[in-house]
Amino acid sequence: MDNERITLLSAREIEKMRQAGQLAAQLLKHLEPMVQPGVSTLELDAESERWTKDHGATSAPLGYHGFPRSICTSINEVVCHGIPDAKQILKDGDIINIDVTPILDGYHGDTSRTFFVGEPSPLARRLVEVTEECMMRGIAAVKPGARIGDIGAAIQTYAESNEFSVVRDFVGHGVSRIFHTAPQIPHYGTAGKGKKLRPGMVFTIEPMINEGVYEVEVLDDGWTAVTQDRKLSAQFEHTIAVTKEGVEILTLHPELVPA
Repeated sequence: MDNERITLLSAREIEKMRQAGQLAAQLLKHLEPMVQPGVSTLELDAESERWTKDHGATSAPLGYHGFPRSICTSINEVVCHGIPDAKQILKDGDIINIDVTPILDGYHGDTSRTFFVGEPSPLARRLVEVTEECMMRGIAAVKPGARIGDIGAAIQTYAESNEFSVVRDFVGHGVSRIFHTAPQIPHYGTAGKGKKLRPGMVFTIEPMINEGVYEVEVLDDGWTAVTQDRKLSAQFEHTIAVTKEGVEILTLHPELVPA
């Protein structure tokens, strides 16, 4: 982590994070119609970069510790940090996680979602649906006075009850002006353990859930993480703020907000 001290954001800073988060949500929504068989992941990346610039923002991943693209595109057995490539063409039945982080006015909006390419297998569909529910159960555990372990316990319990596994090697993280900062948010753990949540904390919850074993390997490019057994992996991510009342999802698209 770039900074081990947990920073509590002011109301003004959270408003900046809200604006960045909404831009990130809109970017994912904009890319969704492009997720079709025959489209390359490099085309998704190029459109993301164009749209981000047109909206007065920059792409945090581009150049981050040498990462060569503007978004991460993780297909099937790729757990996270997949690098868009012209030769990587989406096929019917694939699942793909698209992870975007525009920087707007200095603040990072970090979100990701796993999309279906054409018609997924029943297993792939169930994995993706369970993964999204894992994220939402993790978010539901957030409130002042709760513990970081409550988040991981909620996610792990639901994933394992569906006979899937939770990746250990990658975790959620604090985010604001810094892309990755404290606290770390494991997606597994024990309820009642870990740091206490306080209003003003802003971090991501981004479980990676695997069809098979939870172990991963990083490929020779130094970025692409894949499941050790090469079975499917899915991921969803929101950036959230701990509020006095509970939790606010900063990267929730307006069309998905309950009336």
